[in-house]
Amino acid sequence: MTDLDTWRKSSYSGGGDGNACVEVAPGPTHISVRDSKTTPTSATLNFPTAVFAPFLDALKSHGPE
Repeated sequence: MTDLDTWRKSSYSGGGDGNACVEVAPGPTHISVRDSKTTPTSATLNFPTAVFAPFLDALKSHGPE
């Protein structure tokens, strides 16, 4: 489990209270992602560290639909 102190709000979560709050937490072997607005204690997505940056690049290249 990721220590709660390591979670930080994504810059894409919006201003203020973060209407679409996504948080990320780095670990030694993985990056965890969660939806902290609706389910902060529920499931997280865990990405191996080496694939997280390419995953973000792929999301950015496709942009919003």
